[in-house]
Amino acid sequence: MNSDSDLQIAGDILEVPHLLQPAREHPATVAEFVGLARAIAADRSQWEHLVEYDATSRWYHRLRTGPGYEVWLLSWVPGQGSGLHDHGRSSGVLTLLEGELTERTERGTRALTAGAQRVFAPGYVHEVVNDSLEPAVSLHVYYPGLTEMPMHAARCAATVADGVAEDVVTA
Repeated sequence: MNSDSDLQIAGDILEVPHLLQPAREHPATVAEFVGLARAIAADRSQWEHLVEYDATSRWYHRLRTGPGYEVWLLSWVPGQGSGLHDHGRSSGVLTLLEGELTERTERGTRALTAGAQRVFAPGYVHEVVNDSLEPAVSLHVYYPGLTEMPMHAARCAATVADGVAEDVVTA
């Protein structure tokens, strides 16, 4: 018997109800949260008219909520930063919509440009700063919704002096 022809499907396989997954109204997996962030980023009409810039503090606006998650829009003028923090029990997706931001962790520094995405787990410690000369806009999806943002003592990424990596503590 030829195993390639042993199985034949009669009729429309899409009519078998138990094989179909119902479309989710809200995201539930990391991949779906990343997809949500990408979809919002691609549709400027959802967020562009809401953006404001505040010279005294980072501006933020809760754009959307769903069961167990929140979507936030943030703007960053040059020199503004988050301070070193984590997101408590929340995981997240950071998507840069416009401009440039710098992410600093104990492991290093990463430049983020428009379209960049960072997915992070609960307890992930980082600092995000606008080191550029132009404003930036970012989108943040937190799941579960953000209930705390513990701040940490200011520590910068490891630096290399005389070929030896050292931690640098800033005041």
